Parts: sequence; structure tokens; C-alpha cells
Amino acid sequence: MPKKDSRSKKVNIKKERQKLIKEKLKQIDKKEYQKEKKGTSKLDKRLEKETNLYWYRALTGALSGIIGRLIGLIGWSLLIWMLCFWFLMPFVTNFVILKYEYDKETWNWKKIIKPGLGIFFLLFMITSVIIHTLLAFF
Repeated sequence: MPKKDSRSKKVNIKKERQKLIKEKLKQIDKKEYQKEKKGTSKLDKRLEKETNLYWYRALTGALSGIIGRLIGLIGWSLLIWMLCFWFLMPFVTNFVILKYEYDKETWNWKKIIKPGLGIFFLLFMITSVIIHTLLAFF
């Protein structure tokens, strides 16, 4: 008679998790799931605010790069110009243009400054380099 294997079976965690998720979705009523999806939660509102700030940040990055170079700023003065727009314009767009309320718990200064740092810097550099190159050629 062959010996029984005393080792435990290998379990694929990913497959088991997928099975559990499918079972859970079957249990949840589809209407309730859609209501939760459509409902505006605090997270949805915050993400919408951050998205708006991101695109305003992209626009101000490009415009400040163009304007700063067109008025003749080069080197350190252009760096200071960029830093002023980098840190001050999000507050102007947040409170003056978009008119969002300041809440220390959910919408504080860190969440105002954070969205769009990379796109601001990228567009500022690209536009200022292109304008500088055009001014050097003509």
C-alpha cells in the first residue's frame, strides 16, 4: 500500500484572494455597489480638488516660464522667479480662483502645495529653455 503524503498542499494566495473577491461581489447587491460608486465621498471631493490644482499648476508652470524668460530673467533671478510661483501660486489658485475652504484636518497646506510639483517644474523648464533658445537665435 502506498504511503500517504503528509505534506500540506501548496496554496496560491493570489487565486484564493481572487475567489474571495468574486464571492464578495456576488454577495453585495449590484444597486448598492453602484450607489457607492456614484456617491461623492470625501475622498472623491479631495481628489477632484487635487486634480484641479494639478492642472492649474501645469498652466502656471508654463506661463511663468514663458513670462519670466520674456522679461529678461536669467540664472538666479529666474530661479527665484520659479520658486515664488512654485510656492505662492497654489495658495492664490486655491483661495482666490477655485475658492476652496481651508480645513486643517482634510485640506491643509501640505495638500495645497503637493499636487503638480513635477509637472510645474517640467513645463517651466521646457518653456523657458525653448523661449531662451528662440531669443538666442533671433
